[in-house]
Amino acid sequence: MTVCASPAPVDVRKLAPHDRYAVASAAFQLLDAGEAMELVHDQDLKALKVQFESDLPGKMSWAYLEQGPAVWRASLARLKSGHSNGGCCGGCGGA
Repeated sequence: MTVCASPAPVDVRKLAPHDRYAVASAAFQLLDAGEAMELVHDQDLKALKVQFESDLPGKMSWAYLEQGPAVWRASLARLKSGHSNGGCCGGCGGA
């Protein structure tokens, strides 16, 4: 999968807790399949990860880039649909 990064990280450190997911989700919605964005915070991004996984099951991937203690960074990628690119049901020609 080719992953293209968004131009600027989404830094949620200065946002009120109730605004963090809304801002991050809005940025994620702008991504095309195969593109990724970076989230930055001064604490573990676990709560945002759980929310994304709940709202977008199977449609995003999450990878920590840095895990504190001062800065936490994660990459979120919008996954391509498995059926449209042969990525599911065996992928790469399957069985």
